[in-house]
Amino acid sequence: MTHLVPLAEVDENKVTPGVLGFLVFAVMALAVWGLMKSMNKHMGKVDFKEPAASREEAAQKTTDTPGAQRS
Repeated sequence: MTHLVPLAEVDENKVTPGVLGFLVFAVMALAVWGLMKSMNKHMGKVDFKEPAASREEAAQKTTDTPGAQRS
């Protein structure tokens, strides 16, 4: 390998990840990017609005509890 890179110093006792390490990292980065893109698409479909009936029940529960502060 030292004859392929005559300008760089190569230490035979040094361990480096090499091309395989880079490829594994690149595949993992692409997988995370794909998962994030998919998550954003699915989160966009979620409706966070609470139905009116549930809001009224929650408001009634807070006013019916003893010791609740009213403003």
